Amino acid sequence: MSVQSSSARASESSATPRESKAFKVWISGRLYEKEDAKISVYDHGLLYGDGVFEGLRSYGGKVFRLEQHLTRLWNSAKAILLEIPLSREQVARAINETLAANGLQDGYIRLIVTRGSGSLGLDPNRTSNPQVIIITDYIAVYPEELYRQGLEIVTAGTMRNHPAALNPRIKSLNYLNNILAKIECLQAGCMEALMLNHKGEVSECTADNIFLVRDGVLLTPPVDAGVLEGITRDAVIELARKSGLEVREQTLTRHDVYIADECFLTGTAVEVIAVVKVDSRRIGPGTPGPITCDLKERFHKLTRS
Repeated sequence: MSVQSSSARASESSATPRESKAFKVWISGRLYEKEDAKISVYDHGLLYGDGVFEGLRSYGGKVFRLEQHLTRLWNSAKAILLEIPLSREQVARAINETLAANGLQDGYIRLIVTRGSGSLGLDPNRTSNPQVIIITDYIAVYPEELYRQGLEIVTAGTMRNHPAALNPRIKSLNYLNNILAKIECLQAGCMEALMLNHKGEVSECTADNIFLVRDGVLLTPPVDAGVLEGITRDAVIELARKSGLEVREQTLTRHDVYIADECFLTGTAVEVIAVVKVDSRRIGPGTPGPITCDLKERFHKLTRS
């Protein structure tokens, strides 16, 4: 098993870039102080994980790819027959109002829609008043030193949800599958885990999409491998193609990961971060590769353009 450096493990608890202040939370049309932001304990989002969410980022006060995030949220809600009680325009306006109220220029946004409160039991028809919740705050998934040095990760024994059971393209409130894999990597001394699908193919990590570089070609698993259609994933693919790189969405195995020249992860919270060791096997020279570093810089420029 791969073991993250002791300094990196020690830094995990201090990964946030600054102390969080008491940011206000938007719930169904009103802003509440953090300590007063509450919903019913009978809400099926809490009782059964019945709801959907999106994680977004703002850069310089502007939400990155807001339309794409809202489209994915509405698609997730439609897939579970959840009617969002607001229009896209109303949700977009509420996000920007919450950022402004909290004075946030560069921050993380958690947008949540629950099924609403109801009686005990799974029947969604016995719920009412779906809740739309907007939380804004700072976020730093990994210590800054790991962005310079690269991550060490392990392959989790917990497989990605079977698409016939719960389609991974739905960003539901039930994240237990990913949490179990996260527990595995933390117990192994790492901060991220690679997850395989029911066929034993590479899918994604607990919260991020994965990319490989081999012989100058960028490789990433296709959507039907059980991956979330990541907004950052799509942005990086666009940037790679614009830079002249060949990009292939193809089935990958752990063998492909082990022999890759470079490896990196993408996600809204993490942005772009290199992986330098998988299952104690060094990837390339064991340092962030040139294509990874170039795409990371291109992505930073895109978010701040």
